[in-house]
Amino acid sequence: MAQQNQRPISNRSISLLNRNGLLLLLLLALFVILGVFLPLTGSSLFLSPDTTSSSLSPSPSLSVSDWSDYSLAQAVKFVAKNETVIVCAVSYPFLPFLNNWLISISRQNHQEKVLVIAEDYATLYKVNERWPGHAVLIPPALDPQAAHKFGSQGFFNLTSRRPQHLLNILELGYNVMYNDVDMVWLQDPFHYLQGNHDAYFMDDMIAIKPLNHSHGLPPRSRGGVTYVCSCMIFLRSTDGAKLLMKTWVEEIQAQPWNNTQAKKPHDQPAFNRALHKTANQVDVYLLPQSAFPSGGLYFKNETWVNETKGKHVIVHNNYIIGYERKMKRFQDFNLWLVEDHALESPLGILKIYQEQNTTTEGKNQTTTRRKQRKNRVKKHKLP
Repeated sequence: MAQQNQRPISNRSISLLNRNGLLLLLLLALFVILGVFLPLTGSSLFLSPDTTSSSLSPSPSLSVSDWSDYSLAQAVKFVAKNETVIVCAVSYPFLPFLNNWLISISRQNHQEKVLVIAEDYATLYKVNERWPGHAVLIPPALDPQAAHKFGSQGFFNLTSRRPQHLLNILELGYNVMYNDVDMVWLQDPFHYLQGNHDAYFMDDMIAIKPLNHSHGLPPRSRGGVTYVCSCMIFLRSTDGAKLLMKTWVEEIQAQPWNNTQAKKPHDQPAFNRALHKTANQVDVYLLPQSAFPSGGLYFKNETWVNETKGKHVIVHNNYIIGYERKMKRFQDFNLWLVEDHALESPLGILKIYQEQNTTTEGKNQTTTRRKQRKNRVKKHKLP
């Protein structure tokens, strides 16, 4: 009897074991299927914490070769914060200036909304290698060396694409701030974007304005022109801002490249013409000169700098031509940050910058610069 009573228990144990084993096999098969197919479909189950569930967002696991297919729509969606992006357009020789600019932006905690529009594949790959998803190339790629020299046709080809890039971003539904990378942020510029205007910009004049100057479009000079800077612009995604960009594109297209020195085209006069052509249709705001001075004022008028100390927000290193001269002026004013603060940039220490200083001459120049900075007069210290 005891044996007969034990048989049902034994049979039940075997039956349970078989069912459990089958269940385990089914679960194992399910995990294998999920592990193989879900990553291929971009499911959020297997994305890292730094990515979103959208298939438009890049994965840090993408190889460098994949970035050539990365679209502007994907890139803007990935970097935008509060429907706003900060963009610049950069060719490979200017990566050190890009890094310098990024350090200053990181100090204001706005680096995550930066999108680098790479004008060549070397820049695209280098930035995305160090900072995945923050660079995009909008074909065609340009010759990086040709775009290096101010006033050259290559430089014009680079800057003339700017309004179309900005228009494309506006039409995607995002607000956009554009900066040249020869700028340094000293404070947060977003605090100065008062009201709900279509477009915000800075004056490029060296003439001193009163602190309470008008924020409307500056009047034309006797020569019939204005000098609004096209290197720092903030645009809201409005019909007015889109109209301004479309008109800027048309003005650039109406002035094809001419190699005659007196007739070399430039994107900035075209921007100023567009501003006046759309003056009754676009709501614009001229940013305060004390916060957004031109390089001709900030670097050349020590009295004004002292009188407006603590008010400067973005410094533009213009009114000077030449890569090395721009770098030296930043160094002289303690605004060349990459030598001592590169790790504050999302890109870190770039090899292109290291390679420029591997020669004995380069190392000696770097040592000399550091000594000069230590002995520099305090009047040029950051506010």
